[in-house]
Amino acid sequence: MNTQDHSLSVRLLLNVGHGLDHMFLLIFAAAVGVIASEFGFQSWEDLMPYGVGAFVLFGLGSIPSGRLGDLWGRRRMMIVFFVGIGLSTLLTALTQNAWQMAIALTFVGAFASIYHPVGIPLLVQKSANPGLAIGVNGLAGNLGVALAAMLTGFLIKWIGWRAAFAVPALLAVLCGIWFAYACPVETEAPAKRKGGAKVSLTPAMLARVLAVMTVSAATGSVLFNFTTNGNGQLMSERFQGVVSDPALLGILLAIIYAVASLMQVAVGKLLDHFAVRPIFLAIVLLQIPLLVLSAYAQGWWLFAALLGVMIFIFGAVPFIDVMIVRYVDDRSRSRVAGIRLAVSLGISSLAVWLLGPAVKGLGFETLMLVMAGFAAATAFVVLWLPSESNLKT
Repeated sequence: MNTQDHSLSVRLLLNVGHGLDHMFLLIFAAAVGVIASEFGFQSWEDLMPYGVGAFVLFGLGSIPSGRLGDLWGRRRMMIVFFVGIGLSTLLTALTQNAWQMAIALTFVGAFASIYHPVGIPLLVQKSANPGLAIGVNGLAGNLGVALAAMLTGFLIKWIGWRAAFAVPALLAVLCGIWFAYACPVETEAPAKRKGGAKVSLTPAMLARVLAVMTVSAATGSVLFNFTTNGNGQLMSERFQGVVSDPALLGILLAIIYAVASLMQVAVGKLLDHFAVRPIFLAIVLLQIPLLVLSAYAQGWWLFAALLGVMIFIFGAVPFIDVMIVRYVDDRSRSRVAGIRLAVSLGISSLAVWLLGPAVKGLGFETLMLVMAGFAAATAFVVLWLPSESNLKT
């Protein structure tokens, strides 16, 4: 494998792209209260299901995105990603009612589906330390989550919710132009290159690993989507009488996400040197008591509990991508990642559709306890990963 890494500009843009990908998917959740009021809804819970199309396409679109990444070229697909997600987010800023918003957000999700099966394999295909590269990339992605909470809050306060979509949209288009200039043209599509996986598995063992990856990614994505889409409203509810300014609440949420994101770098570095299963299992098990605590905490106690929850939810994110790099040949990584993402994110997109009705019917307390159950299910699935001590490398 060629270990001469991409240029600094290309690596920077690939990491920025991950941040934008997650940011754009969460602007709606961060602004839903204001948008619901303007569109004539009595509560944000009633408007929230209109955003589900973005997450459905974010998952299902991963299959064609991954296929095109391997067979057509990852550089080309990343240019389509930057420009497409920018223009569709700009369209979202121009919508006038809930159904127009739903359609525009669905386009955002379709272009957002490109990043994970294409951008991450492109980032690691030349990396000598893929775990660390994925960890830093995960940090960038979750800083995008933090930025969505903070930037949206400030733009709503200063200009309006439409600016919260339009400003990052223009940034994405500019990044696409820069990427087209900075990233060298591929001489051949990834599927036509010589390659190989870092660890060799029998077909039966590979099928088992792929099944574990898919199921654990699905349960983990449900946790990620429920929390990142619901934390803003949870804090608004539990901080009543303590903090009420939406911009300040956005800063507090951004602090949680920024601190939690650092965990991905540490996890990525560990995974370059140690086996996946024990680290993955420990991180998932630690989610359970913190989710239970979050179900009952109020005010600053909730802030502390959510910080712990998000440290270990974000800390679990690098594992699936590291397993793909470790066990899957680079010539087919985008397609494998695309299929896995389509299944897991397709299932977890239900979390976004159910969030508003679930909170309205059950309340955040019950919802957090249900998420603790999802964390327990993830831990059970991780136990089925094979031990790496006897695997051929």
